[in-house]
Amino acid sequence: MPGARLTREDRERIAAGLTDGLDYAEIARRLGRPTSTVSREVARNLRSGGYRAEQAHQSTLRRRGRLPAAPERPRDGDFEQRFASLMVETGLPRMAARVLLAIVTTDAGALTAAELVQRLHVSPASVSKSVAYLESIDIVRRERAEGRRERYVIDDDVWLRTWMTSAQAHAKWGAAAREGAALHGADSPAGRRLERMGRFFDSLSQDMSVDYDPAVADDMLTVIAALVHAGGPCAVDELAGALGWPDVRVAAALALAAERPDFADPVTPRPLPDGRYLAVANEQRLASRSVSR
Repeated sequence: MPGARLTREDRERIAAGLTDGLDYAEIARRLGRPTSTVSREVARNLRSGGYRAEQAHQSTLRRRGRLPAAPERPRDGDFEQRFASLMVETGLPRMAARVLLAIVTTDAGALTAAELVQRLHVSPASVSKSVAYLESIDIVRRERAEGRRERYVIDDDVWLRTWMTSAQAHAKWGAAAREGAALHGADSPAGRRLERMGRFFDSLSQDMSVDYDPAVADDMLTVIAALVHAGGPCAVDELAGALGWPDVRVAAALALAAERPDFADPVTPRPLPDGRYLAVANEQRLASRSVSR
């Protein structure tokens, strides 16, 4: 049924369909699922060797706490300490930074309170307080694991949501500053400072938002996944046909990728002279790697 979670058999049928060269829309039709369910499943579990049904199923079970987490890779304590210190410099409380980094560096992207206590060698109260703080800024969420245990999870789109929350906060600062400028009078020193402040935060919010629509951003990731799966150039109508979408929906997703390559990082759709698109590595990332070398 459309609202149910994908089963192992569903994933095997997805893998078989991809092997047979079927597009996402046809695979979804045969499963009785939305096309977006199939495209996001493939995007979430696509590896260098392609989509593997068993690996995808095992990864999903681990995220839900149905299987023990795979053995963690050796931790680089120096890296974690440096990264946590960087987060603290930007205003994150130190313990919250350590909890966030602990969750980020696990393969499952989720840990229970007991696992955090054991990993960080801190008290349960410290973990609870830090998790509550991270929840308040919409970075971490809770999900029910086996029994009565809760796991703390970081979703794949959390950084995009955090970015937009920050943009909305800047807009509120700008509006408040302009209100203050009107109260103090535009010709007063305080009024002029508040007016400048309002213009700055208005501009910052607009630059960060770029007419952002969360639904279009989701579409953009789906279109990029479709391009990666195609393995070669595709036209808008070809992508629309594979996804079962109208052309205008695909065009809007590609337009957002062009405006905000940081949203699409590390892969971006490159327009070709013949009007088709090709999935390539983000040029800004390649440039930064060249400089670092």
